[in-house]
Amino acid sequence: MELETEADGKLEAEVQTETIMEMEREVKTQTEGESVERDPESDTRTGEVKRERETEPVLVCVSGSTPLLWRSADLRLVRERMGIVGTLVGSLARQPRQNCRLGRPLQLQLEEARLLKDTGRAVLVKGAESECDDDRVNVEVEESYTKHLQHSYEEQGRLALEEKKRVLQRVMTERFRDEALTDQPIRERLSSLKSSFSFPRSAMMVQLCTARARLGYAPVERDWLAADWTLPRDNKQEVRYRVYQDLRQQGYYITSAGKFGGDYLIYPGDPLRFHAHFIAVCVPIKSESPISDFLCLARLGANVKKTILLCSPSETESEGVIYTSIQWSGMV
Repeated sequence: MELETEADGKLEAEVQTETIMEMEREVKTQTEGESVERDPESDTRTGEVKRERETEPVLVCVSGSTPLLWRSADLRLVRERMGIVGTLVGSLARQPRQNCRLGRPLQLQLEEARLLKDTGRAVLVKGAESECDDDRVNVEVEESYTKHLQHSYEEQGRLALEEKKRVLQRVMTERFRDEALTDQPIRERLSSLKSSFSFPRSAMMVQLCTARARLGYAPVERDWLAADWTLPRDNKQEVRYRVYQDLRQQGYYITSAGKFGGDYLIYPGDPLRFHAHFIAVCVPIKSESPISDFLCLARLGANVKKTILLCSPSETESEGVIYTSIQWSGMV
């Protein structure tokens, strides 16, 4: 029976492939035989919709003190138009037990969120946890979600059982045509299938209820949910933000450099296409550091084939940021 089922699967796959190829040939023939005229008004409307999406403010969801981006359109917009990379921290729905490839949300650095806010390109909204402070509400939501999962499991189990019955009935019909074979074992298994069939929970598909994640808001709701979020304004944060702002104005892409012992990794283009050229270390203009710290940074930069960049904002914002590069050239 297993061989028959496998053969049926291969036959169905071949039929589907032939059907798709035939449809593609028909479409290609129609396209080559007819002159397709583009509607200029349709192109204009498409361009207007695209421009509206680009000018729409990015929704930054503040979870505690962490700024997050959830909408895929926002992730694409901030990367392509604003050069903001961030870090994906969410698990993939189909591969949750791994951390090599991650998905939404996109966690922003504090400087990235502040730059979006200061330039008016983002609207900060409260996180989901701030809307459900009542423990009773949380319990009700959890119970409702558990019931939903159980109902989905039962429904998927019923559909899987029906699909298996259809497969057995198809095999039984094909074997009935051959008088030399008996279909009695298949009939017996079909009758006992309902009591012996078990649908594993690991095979259940889970629906992600993104409609309840409040990823889109009307203007009134957006104003009501506006987060009263203020960044820490100590001296170190101000230094980091001024350096980040200046580098972004020069067109560099910036990511965190915690694993390299610095503040930022500086890329000449998108990090998916380029390696980082510099490790930026933000230091106040009048700060004092031992020479051993600079030697350690220089040796580190030489080992990872990057240039250490000391970034010191001037006392007045009009004078910009002073950059000093350090490279290891050996002991004298």
